[in-house]
Amino acid sequence: MTIEDIMRTAPVIPVIVVDDVAHAVPLARALVAGGLPVLEVTLRTPAALPAIAAMKAVDGAIVGAGTVTNEEDLAAAMEAGSAFIVSPGLTEPLGKAAIRERVPFLPGIANAGDIMRGLDLGLTHFKFFPAMASGGLPALQALAAPFGQCRFCPTGGVSETNAAEWLAFDPVLCVGGSWVAPRGPIDEAQVEQVARAAAALA
Repeated sequence: MTIEDIMRTAPVIPVIVVDDVAHAVPLARALVAGGLPVLEVTLRTPAALPAIAAMKAVDGAIVGAGTVTNEEDLAAAMEAGSAFIVSPGLTEPLGKAAIRERVPFLPGIANAGDIMRGLDLGLTHFKFFPAMASGGLPALQALAAPFGQCRFCPTGGVSETNAAEWLAFDPVLCVGGSWVAPRGPIDEAQVEQVARAAAALA
């Protein structure tokens, strides 16, 4: 799968923080059942890498690592079985390492210079982050105008109340959101219901 394939799989990519590996599989199961199979597990807790390995076993789940900030993170995420990599920003060493590994890669950008750095590396798909703090939809519309070949996944301040507005902008293939993936123990039926509503935003 390419990063575009992954971004087109569902309109919302759950941004997941796992504190306890025991919570990982029930959450993945509920999100996939609700129609959100692409799961970004952020490397913000010690449980993240074991959670990626555990969630991979859920039928239909496409599990990747988020908050990947350097080559060491990338190597650890790949070893855990990540199907794709998301980073909050873009550095040349990380970009080159992801390309070398041939892993679908979604680096974060917040301005034209970031996008141009990505294009120099041959990348055209980006996470717009932090989306709301960087100026929201008007900022992305302005940024996207000179870069017609680029596609985006806004993350950071995207919620159930504004996701549809982001998704209506043609260069946006999907959004990333934490509202569909609560931390801690979950009610699977409830999470599935929230996921189903998010999947219907397409």
